[in-house]
Amino acid sequence: MNINATLFLQAVVFAILVWFTMKFVWPPITKALDERAQKIADGLAAADKARTELAAANQRVEQELASSRNDAAARLAEAERRSQQIIEEAKVRATEEAGKIVAAAKADAEQQVLQAREALREQVAALAVKGAEQILRKEVNPTVHADLLSRLKTEL
Repeated sequence: MNINATLFLQAVVFAILVWFTMKFVWPPITKALDERAQKIADGLAAADKARTELAAANQRVEQELASSRNDAAARLAEAERRSQQIIEEAKVRATEEAGKIVAAAKADAEQQVLQAREALREQVAALAVKGAEQILRKEVNPTVHADLLSRLKTEL
C-alpha cells in the first residue's frame, strides 16, 4: 500500500471522526457545561439574594430590638412614676387617717375630761351635802332638795 493512500485514508477517517464528534458528542457536552454554568450562576444569584435578605432581616431585627428596648424603658419609667404616685397617695391617706385618729383621740380625751369633771362635781356636791348634814346635825333628803343640789352642781 501506498503511504499517500494511507495518509489520505487516515485524513478521511479523522474528518469523519471530527464530524461525528461535532454532530453527536460535542452538543450534549456543551449543553451539560452550559447547564452547569447556569446552575452555578443561579446558585450565586440565590446566595447574593439570601445575603441581602439576611442583611435586611438583621436590620429589621435590630430595629425591633431597639423598639423593644425603648418600649421597655418607657414602661419601666411609667411603672416607676406610678409607684411614686402610689407612695405619695398612700402618704396622703396615712396623714389624713392619722389626723382623724388624733382628732378622735382629742374628742375622746375631752369627753373623758368632761365626765371626770361631772363625776368630781357630784362627789363635791355629795361631800358638801354631808358636810352640811353634819353641820346642821340633821338629815338632808336628796329627793326633797334636788333643786338645791342641782344648783350647787352647776355652781361648782
